Amino acid sequence: MKTQIAIIGAGPSGLLLGQLLHNAGIANVIIERQTPDYVLSRIRAGVLEQGMVDLLREAGVSQRMDEEGLVHDGFELAFDGRSEHIDLKGLTGGKTVMVYGQTEVTRDLMHAREAAGATTYYSASHVQPHDLKGEQPYVTFEHNGETLRLDCDYIAGCDGFHGVSRQAIPAGVLKEFERVYPFGWLGILADTPPVNEELIYANHERGFALCSMRSPTRTRYYVQVGSDEKVEDWSDERFWDELKARLPAPVAARLITGPSIEKSIAPLRSFVVEPMQYGRLFLLGDAAHIVPPTGAKGLNLAASDVSTLYRILLKVYGEGRTDLLEKYSEICLRRVWKAERFSWWMTSMLHRFPDTDAFSLRMQQTELDYFVSSEAGRKTIAENYVGLPYEAIE
Repeated sequence: MKTQIAIIGAGPSGLLLGQLLHNAGIANVIIERQTPDYVLSRIRAGVLEQGMVDLLREAGVSQRMDEEGLVHDGFELAFDGRSEHIDLKGLTGGKTVMVYGQTEVTRDLMHAREAAGATTYYSASHVQPHDLKGEQPYVTFEHNGETLRLDCDYIAGCDGFHGVSRQAIPAGVLKEFERVYPFGWLGILADTPPVNEELIYANHERGFALCSMRSPTRTRYYVQVGSDEKVEDWSDERFWDELKARLPAPVAARLITGPSIEKSIAPLRSFVVEPMQYGRLFLLGDAAHIVPPTGAKGLNLAASDVSTLYRILLKVYGEGRTDLLEKYSEICLRRVWKAERFSWWMTSMLHRFPDTDAFSLRMQQTELDYFVSSEAGRKTIAENYVGLPYEAIE
């Protein structure tokens, strides 16, 4: 088999890249080791930056998002006994975020790809990219008991942190940067109405809490827990009691509880590899970088990687601009590190660390107070939260 772009991974980044390329007449094949149902079972992010919303619209897969997604003009920061509203729309010249679950984004992209008749191999095993520095890279894999070879011009590694793409790069080529945080997020999904119209990020002496949502009838709540905690030790009742304890009293009083339909603990880490490419292999999304979820940047960073590679490939195939390929990593990393900084800042400001002493606590409270008491500080938070602009490809 032969195609122009081989895409490893059928998560939202691989599917979005595939849809954009297909619409532009650039042939691509997606190879995914899991089943479609498994991919859709992942409960992940739900806050989309303005840039990702625009990219989904450009890809022609935004109809359901625009009908069912919740546009948010701002969010709340609760700390030190107060609640501060961050007016995203007013502080960024009209930009907003969209609350629309990653599962739904993935479902929309799957349906669009199926409708387009584009090729996807699910349940593929022993996936392996080859000849990455050569002129004719290829990917081998097994599907339905048959060993297949896919020849291509370029390979997009969209297969996540544990995928084969990054592992296919020889040892010593990549430089890794990592910070593992000494806590996790215990999250539940429940069919209850949201406690607030906008998200609430809470810094409390008992630890961080987040009130989020997926729809007007489905909520997603989180509380900070120790890295050694086990999900089976948290009954629904214990979770709701802890969440209420960390929220401002007026918010806790109107919280509607209910049985959880999903409950899990996610560890927090910051991770980046440099460079994000090796020969004709390009790393996108979690294959190249991880952010703690505090800044709502993980899925959105993957989308900006997709936008960068897609626009480079448009010029490669449309104008012969192969010189741009070498700029992919540099362009992506400029935005990646700024998103890593914001996610690290939000995490540092809103969580209680095991070694937090009285001085550190005062610094945390003063830092938050300084930012929300200043127009410039609020604008800095807002412009990072809605997403920094995508860099033009020229």
